[in-house]
Amino acid sequence: MGFARTSIKGVTIYDSRKAYRGLTIYTPVEGNEVLLIDMRGNIVNKWKMKYKAGYNGELLPNGRLLYTGKIDNGPLKDLEGAGGIIIEVDWNGKVLWEYRDKNLHHGFYRMKNGNTLVHEWVRMPEEIVMEIKPDYTMDTNNQVIWSEAIQEITPNGKVIWEWIAHEHKELIKSYRCLLCPYDTWLHANGCSELPSGNILVSFAKINTVAIIDKKSKDIKWSWGSPGELAHQHSPSMLESGNILIFDNGYHPFGMAQNYSRVLEIDPKSNKMVWSYEGPMDGDMKMYFYSSIYSNCQRLPNGNTLICEGTSGRIFEITKDGEIIWEYVHYLDQKDKIGSRSFPVYSAYRYGMDYSGLKNKIEN
Repeated sequence: MGFARTSIKGVTIYDSRKAYRGLTIYTPVEGNEVLLIDMRGNIVNKWKMKYKAGYNGELLPNGRLLYTGKIDNGPLKDLEGAGGIIIEVDWNGKVLWEYRDKNLHHGFYRMKNGNTLVHEWVRMPEEIVMEIKPDYTMDTNNQVIWSEAIQEITPNGKVIWEWIAHEHKELIKSYRCLLCPYDTWLHANGCSELPSGNILVSFAKINTVAIIDKKSKDIKWSWGSPGELAHQHSPSMLESGNILIFDNGYHPFGMAQNYSRVLEIDPKSNKMVWSYEGPMDGDMKMYFYSSIYSNCQRLPNGNTLICEGTSGRIFEITKDGEIIWEYVHYLDQKDKIGSRSFPVYSAYRYGMDYSGLKNKIEN
């Protein structure tokens, strides 16, 4: 059946009749590179960055790479998802723009107005800490709980909009994972601008995906907790208005779940309208699991690209769950066979007509 998870690397499955033809960009967890590959796994471009990857890299419509870097000597470097710098480079790796903030973490979103949405940790006030965890001690020994801010920054680095999580009582009262450390509270790991201008965001440690009203800053919709999601990543709104989510299945509420899922949710009814839960219509769930990282992307032909982050496995499925393209990350040409997996933060497919590829490659 070809479920290459550890022993076979590179492209292991390719049905050219059904797969969405294009180039796939992915960001390995180890090292400081971002790779762009064709459908047969050949490297089309490779960006060697100055900083180790803090999260992901994406190819913008203007052909530039936007990348989250990790500042190794940053004051919060030991927190999961720590970054510190966002860098924009051209096709050849020349730095054209960067934004630094020691509290930056996880990813970003380049908005239609040219500004960028970012995640920033902000120290939670002690009175709020006592509301969510009365037995927690804040002192000078870094006993701090970090709350969340989502900021919109201009190209010159000015913050022109900010949303702060602990100002919202409904979040303070949310069920939070009891197994995760309290160094970070909500642990936001992805945000995007919706066609309405509102903000879609994922809060991993309360197992919740939410929509924030951009003007009022109120939470106008949320879904996932308790019992639906488990430390999810990568929510995105589809043209239908439904929301696609990578549900990692880590620390699930009341279940011994050791598998991941990709879900499509109708936010009007809060009903799941489609899912992928592993091979054989979900009968082999154990073959699909990534406790951290990972993402998913609905492709223009209706297929779905999935990055199973911890195994470094990127694959494309049809609506019926058939795997029609699969690639497993390896470090170099000598390492196509081996027992170790090399994890990947995320992966995205760009069609050959994507504006960011114009004049960059030959079709």
